[in-house]
Amino acid sequence: VQVAESGGGLVQTGESLNLTCTTSGFVFYDVSMGWFREAPGKELEGVACINCRGAGTGYADDVKGRFTISRDNTKNTLYLQMNGLKPEDTAMYFCAASRRGRAENCGGSWSGGYWGQGTEVTVSS
Repeated sequence: VQVAESGGGLVQTGESLNLTCTTSGFVFYDVSMGWFREAPGKELEGVACINCRGAGTGYADDVKGRFTISRDNTKNTLYLQMNGLKPEDTAMYFCAASRRGRAENCGGSWSGGYWGQGTEVTVSS
């Protein structure tokens, strides 16, 4: 199983980034997918999640209207378009896959799923 994030970087406030998560080794269209982030000194939090068919999505309150999660089941790839970035978005962003994860509020169980190594996003003020 491989889960690999890319697309992070250093940007200024208000700019955009598009994160990509490429996967292999499991049946992509059978699992929910999610983006999680861990900022320095803070706990891991769910940012945006999407169900297996892409029909349902869920977002953390502080990214609603700015971030968009999407998936391409033909390419086994997950995306996160991040617009209007703020310094508080600075974190390591992780991609996760789970049959027991849910899109709404990134609920359900993700700890037993597949996780990538993360991509770092830094937003300067």
